[in-house]
Amino acid sequence: MSDIINSTRAAEPVGPYPHARRVGNLLFLSGVGPRTRGGGQIPGVTLDAAGNIVAYDIETQIRSCMENVRIILEDAGSSWDKIVDVTSFLTNMKRDFAEYNRVYREYFPPGPNQPTRTTVEVGALPTPIAYEIKVIALA
Repeated sequence: MSDIINSTRAAEPVGPYPHARRVGNLLFLSGVGPRTRGGGQIPGVTLDAAGNIVAYDIETQIRSCMENVRIILEDAGSSWDKIVDVTSFLTNMKRDFAEYNRVYREYFPPGPNQPTRTTVEVGALPTPIAYEIKVIALA
C-alpha cells in the first residue's frame, strides 16, 4: 500500500507528481526546489525578461528548499530527524559546492541521525533554479 501526499503549504509541484509517497514505513519526497507556494516566486534568483537566470544566491535557494522539505515532512506526519537519505542537484558544482557543504552542515550536522548523501551536478533543472533536493525519510 502507498499513500500520496500533497502539502497545502509547500510550493506546488511543477509537473504531474505528488510532493511525496508513503510506502510502508518510508516516505519518498519528489525533487523539491526553492520556489514559494502560490505564484512560484524563486528566492535567491534574478531572472531577465526572457526568464533566464541572470544571478542567483545558492545559500538562499538551499535554505528555501530545506524549508519546503521540512513542511512536506511535517504535513506527511514525519520530521526532519527522520531523514535517512538526501540527493542534491546543483547546476554549478565548481561554483557552489563549498557553499552548499557549509549550509548543508547546518541542517545535517554530524551525529547519529546524519543521513546518507549523494550530490550531483546537472546541466539544468526544470525551472530556472540552481539547486534541488530529494529525500527519503522514515514515515
